[in-house]
Amino acid sequence: MKKVISFLEDLQLNNNRDWFQKNKMRYDEAKQEMEAFVNAVIPEIALFDDSVRFVTAKECLFRIFRDVRFSKDKAPYKINMGAWITRSGRKSCGPGYYVHIQPEGSFLSGGVYMPDPDTLKNIRKEVYYNVEEFKAIMNGKSFKKYFTGLDDMDRAKLAPRDFPKDFPDVELLKNRHFTSSHPLTEKVIQSPGFPEYVIRVFQAMLPLNAFLGRGISG
Repeated sequence: MKKVISFLEDLQLNNNRDWFQKNKMRYDEAKQEMEAFVNAVIPEIALFDDSVRFVTAKECLFRIFRDVRFSKDKAPYKINMGAWITRSGRKSCGPGYYVHIQPEGSFLSGGVYMPDPDTLKNIRKEVYYNVEEFKAIMNGKSFKKYFTGLDDMDRAKLAPRDFPKDFPDVELLKNRHFTSSHPLTEKVIQSPGFPEYVIRVFQAMLPLNAFLGRGISG
């Protein structure tokens, strides 16, 4: 990941089109490095989650170009490279496995991000009716080795409609995203064993993804 990190570090300081065009070759090399990495880990993930066995890195990688139409921040480029590894790649809401490479902000994640209203309701129903199983996954030894629970971004303040407000674990139902994340240090990213480390983290994510997938499929 040396080319990826090096390029992104410089992009943070020069987030403009002129600099990007002058360094297009560096971007292409960094993108190729990221693509090769994702293509290497997909078949390893498929050994324990065969839903991803036919997807390619190109289908999983996000574009580096930002949509600035409705943003106050007009910087044209993302300062990260990310890949959402699912059955249908980046266009899927999950469950899946996410690799995010960013100087001083890299992480691995998984679960379901930004589900549509019907999907979110189905996931909440799965948690509601099987909450002890869900909590057992969250408290599992392998899961807790890498994750501290669900990410709390964009959590609702009130209990969702159609669910009892006095449900003892109602806080779980307030989640709008059902993801968990594991931070990465640059030392880990640059180590020879990084691919194997990613696989171990994602394997620990499998029980959560399986639970969420069951909820989505009904």
